Amino acid sequence: MILMQPAPGPLRGTVTVPGSKSLTNRALAVAAVADGHSVLRGALLADDTKVMVNALRQLGVSVLLDDGGETVRIEGAGGPFPASSAHLDLGNAGTAVRFLLALCAAGRGTYVLDGVPRMRERPQAPLLAALRALGAETEAQFAPDCLPVTIHATGLAGGVVSLDGSVSSQYFSALCQAAPLMANGLDLRVEGELVSRPYLDLTAEVMAVFGVAMVNESYGRFLVAPLQRYVGADYTLEPDASSASYFWAAAALTGGRVTVAGLSRASRQGDVRFVDVLAQMGCRVEESAAGLTVEGPAELRGVELDLNEISDTALTLAALAPFATSPTVVTGLAHARAQESDRVTAMATELQRLGARVEELPDGWRIEPGPLQGARLQTYDDHRLAMSLALVGLRVEGVQIQGPECVGKTFPTYWQKLSALVEGSV
Repeated sequence: MILMQPAPGPLRGTVTVPGSKSLTNRALAVAAVADGHSVLRGALLADDTKVMVNALRQLGVSVLLDDGGETVRIEGAGGPFPASSAHLDLGNAGTAVRFLLALCAAGRGTYVLDGVPRMRERPQAPLLAALRALGAETEAQFAPDCLPVTIHATGLAGGVVSLDGSVSSQYFSALCQAAPLMANGLDLRVEGELVSRPYLDLTAEVMAVFGVAMVNESYGRFLVAPLQRYVGADYTLEPDASSASYFWAAAALTGGRVTVAGLSRASRQGDVRFVDVLAQMGCRVEESAAGLTVEGPAELRGVELDLNEISDTALTLAALAPFATSPTVVTGLAHARAQESDRVTAMATELQRLGARVEELPDGWRIEPGPLQGARLQTYDDHRLAMSLALVGLRVEGVQIQGPECVGKTFPTYWQKLSALVEGSV
């Protein structure tokens, strides 16, 4: 348990955050099947990426960590994974599960993928159905299309396949990343509306760095032409924009001024657009060679926003909402109910525990402004809930965060960074 200490005044400073989890796991996945040697610089070393590294090693890929894990050296397999069998425990790492389901299916061998109880509940059906349509043989041990899943892989021919876009963009990234291992390439059609679209831009960027072109036809169709191969690369990753959102929010909440180093509006990470959300709430946003800076206003305004495309930042916004001068309405989050926790219900429950007036919607919340009191808050083993709820403690006495260690999933040094910002502002 961590007892939060309210900020002594406006928070001011420059913060460095770890490398992007999304970029790190994408780069690990494609470098593992590339021709030749790759170096990933500024990589994230956290629970989710450690899971991916360990799995790749079990699959026969050489992965070495230097500089405390921020530099990763990979000897690519030059095609499918060398190991013909593996039993992979992937914890609660959704990206690792989805990416490795597709990459294993595109190889040859027998692979078992499993995870923690919550991971066994998270949906894999659309991806598994698409893999079967492409020729994969899958076998679920307990519930249909849930982990643990055994893949009896004999390679994937590729071709045309359709996939529901309403659950997770990771399914599309997984298939596109595996497409160079498919003889006929991939013509991937989107059924319905695709959630979290910016993550497909990240996928395209990483694939291009390693020599493969993915054509995005207005997020309704993704094409990867046949006969392309990944080639090892030296790739420097950006800091994680989702992790940055908490420090920009801290500036907004305290009327302070905080810069997150190494990020700009030009980032392909969709979550960098959280600074635009804060601007709508009354913050001032500046971009410079030092990074992106947010300066908080005297009063925050409520907003009404669909955050479907940057849903990881919705929890950050929810933590700010009770401190605004007008109601905040957040929608577009139906898919967030199937993430590390049911994030819609979990955040509503914990804000209400603090005394906030929250109406839970099918895909979000309506949050009224009003005073809060201290409380012991549950985190549901969800890193983003923990980091977002901690922000309330910058303004309210007696906020206790249960299970704070869950931030290790993506940001192991979060508590130290937040504490340093507070102490440096005294």
